[in-house]
Amino acid sequence: MTKIVYFAGGHFLLYFGRKKVFGMTKHISPFKKMLARKAVKYIDKDPETNIPKILEWLEKTDKNGHKVGSEARQIQEVFMDKGGNWHKLIMSLWSDVDDHIRVKLFENFVVNTSLIGGHTLDYYRQKLDINVPWAILMDPTSACNLHCIGCWAAEYGHKQNLTLEELDDIINQGKKLGTHFYIFSGGEPMVRKNDIIKLCEKHQDCAFLAFTNGTLIDDKFAEDCVRVGNFVPAISVEGFEEATDSRRGEGTYKRLTKGMEILKKHKVPFGVSCCYTSANTADIGSEAFIDDIIAKGAKFAWFFTYIPVGKDAVSDLMVSPKQRKFMYDKLREYRKTKPLFTLDFWNDGEYAGGCIAGGRRYLHINANGDIEPCAFIHYAEKNIHKDTLMDALRSPLFMQYHKRQPFNKNMLRPCPLLDNPEQLEQMVTITKALSTDMQKPENVCDLCAKTKAAAKKWTPIADKLWEANPKSRQTR
Repeated sequence: MTKIVYFAGGHFLLYFGRKKVFGMTKHISPFKKMLARKAVKYIDKDPETNIPKILEWLEKTDKNGHKVGSEARQIQEVFMDKGGNWHKLIMSLWSDVDDHIRVKLFENFVVNTSLIGGHTLDYYRQKLDINVPWAILMDPTSACNLHCIGCWAAEYGHKQNLTLEELDDIINQGKKLGTHFYIFSGGEPMVRKNDIIKLCEKHQDCAFLAFTNGTLIDDKFAEDCVRVGNFVPAISVEGFEEATDSRRGEGTYKRLTKGMEILKKHKVPFGVSCCYTSANTADIGSEAFIDDIIAKGAKFAWFFTYIPVGKDAVSDLMVSPKQRKFMYDKLREYRKTKPLFTLDFWNDGEYAGGCIAGGRRYLHINANGDIEPCAFIHYAEKNIHKDTLMDALRSPLFMQYHKRQPFNKNMLRPCPLLDNPEQLEQMVTITKALSTDMQKPENVCDLCAKTKAAAKKWTPIADKLWEANPKSRQTR
């Protein structure tokens, strides 16, 4: 009987003939793992020829009209357009990325994260009725070599650190739950780049990413990335040189672009992380900026809107509803024309089914060990120094997330802080979770007061956009 593995849109399905194999079992058999790895190698051997073959086979064998057939057809249509942006992006993974890195990342994302990990995640989600994260974001250190305007980490100082042993223990705990994707933030995680490489060496079955300012990347680190094969950096950039240096310090842009040049030279894939504010949205969303980061070698771009987290945060940097809609429109336009994979973590709520925090898709562990529902929600009940990941996932705060998600039927209003601040107020108040800001603890009511006006102004625009979105019918 024919067996094949299929990956599309973040979903991994294993098919035996035309029957989908999935159930309440914790483990995937070694045989199925072997099939998955062979499928990855088959595609890698000759992607131009074998990707269409896989997709054509999937469409033909989907006799019962399952979603996999229509997805395969859509992907095939896009891929077969050899002058199209998605064909260019996919094929660039073979021309621009080191062979060892490409194969290792494919195997870790497709097989370990999506198939093996996804199966285990679903087992615990169903058995225990809790959120279990697909990815864990953690801060190795609060230390940073920059002092960016509006960054809460800049206020924390250089004293908080998770030891190598503690980071290793978090990963071991996560893998038991099915989590095989780990993201480093900070602080500046590259301050601990030697320890990050050690974790990549030890956990070869995991994929790693770091949000970094890019200024500490050198040839030695790029060579280490090639050697371990399972690490990808996302370099933070605020737009062009003037905008970046105005927030991050003079000379930062030149240093981070040098880091990009080094990664590109060594064929290490990388992306960019962009925080759009009231001051830089026009640049961040411009075609010139998108073309520039593609030319520099970026394969993906993650976009975040500025949120005034922390007592001294600059509220004036929050975007206006008009600017937020500008980003919504522009990124959807570029997805049709630019060879760049993009994500906007607020405006793309429709693709994720709303908020992804609270362990639903990810959680955050800060450099003090506090297990927070989100990198932007600095409240917690559990700490990794004395509690387990499972303790946090079953804690009152995380269970509040689990019970309330999605926080709004409008998936373009996903966030419990930016879009539905009354939700965060209620959750933190009910659970009596504590502020994790070690310098200036912030009352949740004071935090939410800073976003209520923005939420109110965004509502009519978001509702109009959502009403016109075909996916809105699924939530009515």
